[in-house]
Amino acid sequence: MDDDSAEIELLEQNLNKTHQISQRMTSILTNFDTRLVKLEKSILPLYNSTQKLKQRAHNIDRALLKIDEVASGQDGIAVEEGLVLRGPQPGQLEAYIDILERLNAAIAFKSSDADSRDMARLIETGAKKLTQLYTKFVAEGSSGSPPVSGLAFMLTEFPPPLMSSLTPLVAFLRTLPLPSTHPSHPAASAILNTLKDAQRGYADMRGSWSRKALEMHSRRVVDRAETLDGVAAGREFSIWIDNLLKVTEAEYTLLAELAPLSSNTLIASTYDSLLTPLLALFTDTLSSLTSLIKRSLHKYTFHALSAFSALTMSQSRWESVLAKRGREGNELRDGLNAIRGVCLRSFPEFLADLKLAAVGKGGDLSVSLADITISTVQYLNRIPDVQDAVGSALSALGDGNWKMGDGKQVGKTPKSSSVELNEKVLIQHFVYDIMNTLIGSLTTLSRTQRRPPFGSVFLLNNVSHLVSHLVLRPTNPNTPSLLSKPTTDFLTSSWRTAKAGYFDASFSPLMQALADDARDKTSGSGWKAAAKEKFTRFYDLLEEVGERHRIAKVLEDDSEERSAVGEEVVKLVVPSLQRFMQKQKEKEFSKNPQKYIKLSPEEVESRIRNFYN
Repeated sequence: MDDDSAEIELLEQNLNKTHQISQRMTSILTNFDTRLVKLEKSILPLYNSTQKLKQRAHNIDRALLKIDEVASGQDGIAVEEGLVLRGPQPGQLEAYIDILERLNAAIAFKSSDADSRDMARLIETGAKKLTQLYTKFVAEGSSGSPPVSGLAFMLTEFPPPLMSSLTPLVAFLRTLPLPSTHPSHPAASAILNTLKDAQRGYADMRGSWSRKALEMHSRRVVDRAETLDGVAAGREFSIWIDNLLKVTEAEYTLLAELAPLSSNTLIASTYDSLLTPLLALFTDTLSSLTSLIKRSLHKYTFHALSAFSALTMSQSRWESVLAKRGREGNELRDGLNAIRGVCLRSFPEFLADLKLAAVGKGGDLSVSLADITISTVQYLNRIPDVQDAVGSALSALGDGNWKMGDGKQVGKTPKSSSVELNEKVLIQHFVYDIMNTLIGSLTTLSRTQRRPPFGSVFLLNNVSHLVSHLVLRPTNPNTPSLLSKPTTDFLTSSWRTAKAGYFDASFSPLMQALADDARDKTSGSGWKAAAKEKFTRFYDLLEEVGERHRIAKVLEDDSEERSAVGEEVVKLVVPSLQRFMQKQKEKEFSKNPQKYIKLSPEEVESRIRNFYN
């Protein structure tokens, strides 16, 4: 117990000491807190002042950074200005484009008007430098003489190396600011004007180049037209028009790729300017051909028809080309109307020439083919080659209106025509009128001969030539399709009539010499004298006919028909001679018949056949 009490007492003493120490510590802390409050009150004004200074220092630092940035920017503009003014250097186009792109981006994000104006001025200068380079490349691709491949036209493409250089340049030029895309850009209007000038220059250069490529071939078409057959000349003109359209189509494709301003309106305007020299060349070429044709329409009729055909075939392609230039006007249609007028004139004038061929001629004519016969056969054999043009022109003229001399008026269809005739029927009607007029003129010419036998041979030769070269053996296998049944019937009838006229004029006197007359019935020696006289006259006339046939060749170019005619003459003359000879021998008209019978029937037959060898 004593020990426990002692320990308790000791603990109480320690507790008291601890309590005293805690009180002293509490007092000290309270005193320290009071001092801290006083310190805080003293420091707070200083802290506030320090914060203001820090803010000011931060603002000063930002201002200094801004000043440094502006200064460095001015140094950058000065450097880029020098590069822009120098223009794009070889192999450095991309670097030059990068500079202009940075300047454009700077204008978009900077608010300073002064800086924007300076950069806009540089961008405008850079755009001009690039368009100068663009123009230089286009000029290189459009300079010199177009390559020539003999007499054939050769369409040349734009040089690939220049094309590869222009492609990225054009792509950038199309991104430059314009009023329509960047209305607030300070240089947009100036850049638009610069690009318009460059595009106009492109049109001028490519238009001149294209004309130069076609001009030599245009001169050749016109020069050769005077010597070539009309259909061949028209074919060359058609090929030239086709080449012209190929050039215009190729140039439109190239323009769409290389135009800096690619809006539809500006493309159409530029294309119209590009086509101007080409259309002027077309107009000049067609005018030259038309003048040549008008100088001698009879000679150059098929030049007109072939040109009309060529223009008609090209009309749809031409209109598709012109539709791209965005304005009215069709030079081909104007030329087509002009040449159509010439074609319409040619038909009545051709018939008039056939009629006039028989006027004012007479006397002795050659029995060979008349010029109008040869020219008509050539004319009709050429029609199938330009049948579409002939049909179209005759349709415009009207059925029968080509017979101006018969009271017809060009351009007025007969009132009796209740249905519209197709073009082939119109051509057949026209061909019938040609045959009718031609054979009428040939018949008139044959009758003007002072010696009818020569006139009959002339008519026979000419009608035979028509039948042979239009019906039986035409030069053009399509010609018979132009001959209607009335036409072929008329030709056949004319051939029979001409042959009958030839027989009558050449051999009727022979037959009449052998015919019975009143003297054959007389008594005594009168009939013998008449028989002797008839034999003498027959052989004299036979000799005269032979002499005439040596001079006037019958069907000289048609051996088959000539032999057939000779066979008919033999059948006409020899049997009559045989009967007459037999009759007179039976009557013993002479004691020496060989004195009067100079040739036997067989010899006469041989002599007649020799007429046609």
